[in-house]
Amino acid sequence: MREIWAISDTHFNHYNILKFDTGRGGDFDTLQEMNETIIKNWNEKVKQGDYVYHLGDVYFGNSGWFKTQWPRLNGSKRLIVGNHDDIKFLSAGAFFKKVSMWRMFPEYRCVLTHTPIHLGSGNAKYTTNIHGHTHRNWVTLPNGQRDTRYLNICVENTDYSPVHLYSTMERLQKLNA
Repeated sequence: MREIWAISDTHFNHYNILKFDTGRGGDFDTLQEMNETIIKNWNEKVKQGDYVYHLGDVYFGNSGWFKTQWPRLNGSKRLIVGNHDDIKFLSAGAFFKKVSMWRMFPEYRCVLTHTPIHLGSGNAKYTTNIHGHTHRNWVTLPNGQRDTRYLNICVENTDYSPVHLYSTMERLQKLNA
């Protein structure tokens, strides 16, 4: 049976992400260790026939490295464009089956985006948002508590692994019912 997964902000080959306070500082000693950990964790969950939504900020720098390493990752990949993605390169190289700015799942009242979006009032069409971009930071309410309508799936928050999309959306839906 085909499964659907989601992941965000892999930042493959991005040396400076290892230095950022909100990034992976302390989690990895080298760029190669980070890249290989994400690839291993991805392939342990995702099978060849599965779909994977990547919520942006895929890689940095050397496109030659990316061209040789990207095929190592299992699954049929779809891109939700991130602010650091080279859309022209990623669209032209057949790296992704689809490239879009967001993906809506009306049956779950959920939308996938790179950056968190404003969900609006209680009668809004979409009541939950699965996103990336903010690394270890979460969308909060005015009182400082985490807003449970939003789920940040940057790899720093998911043990550098993809999350199962339908079970994640179901949990969000129940939590916010």
